[in-house]
Amino acid sequence: MARKSSADFPLRLDNQICFAVYSTAHAFNRVYKPLLDKLGLTYPQYLVMLVLWERDGVAVKDIGERLFLDSGTLTPLLKRLEAADLIKRTRSTEDERQVLIALTAKGESLREKARAVPQSILAASACSVGELVTMKNEIVALRDRLNAVLGE
Repeated sequence: MARKSSADFPLRLDNQICFAVYSTAHAFNRVYKPLLDKLGLTYPQYLVMLVLWERDGVAVKDIGERLFLDSGTLTPLLKRLEAADLIKRTRSTEDERQVLIALTAKGESLREKARAVPQSILAASACSVGELVTMKNEIVALRDRLNAVLGE
């Protein structure tokens, strides 16, 4: 058995913030899955719908920037949402290269069913709203600092 030294402390799995975030993301996905199954959405589809419920008629590029997704990931996602009649894709009349995404009536009506999701996540977390807001703000600040290092 190899002898452990204090130099190995930074290499312990339990000391990795990336693993804490990664494993927490998996826990979130397990909690979200049954909630989103009721809506007929995957988690990435839910994120797209959240963007559209905030502001309808958004360019694909803007959705990708907001969700940190490239068009290769986003396009198949949007096609599935369109096949489910939740969104419609149209070319911009001002710039034909731009594809605009808008909610259908079915996509808009799904918003009401989705209202229970955040409350369910809050309950599952066993945290107060304030605690979750503080954690979210700290994680976003960390994400932004990491992106700044990459020049994003």
